[in-house]
Amino acid sequence: MMSNFWSMGGYARYVWPCFGFAGAVLAWNLWAARRLLAGARLRSARALAMAASDAR
Repeated sequence: MMSNFWSMGGYARYVWPCFGFAGAVLAWNLWAARRLLAGARLRSARALAMAASDAR
């Protein structure tokens, strides 16, 4: 029964690479979102620091 699952009815060579590609895209999406969030936090901290120094 498990061998039928892994062979995907003879389409395993098409199905498993698609799963791998989808996993890679999701991982890249998470990585890019975290990188952009870190950059946005840095830019906002710099802007707040500049605004605080201008207010003095």
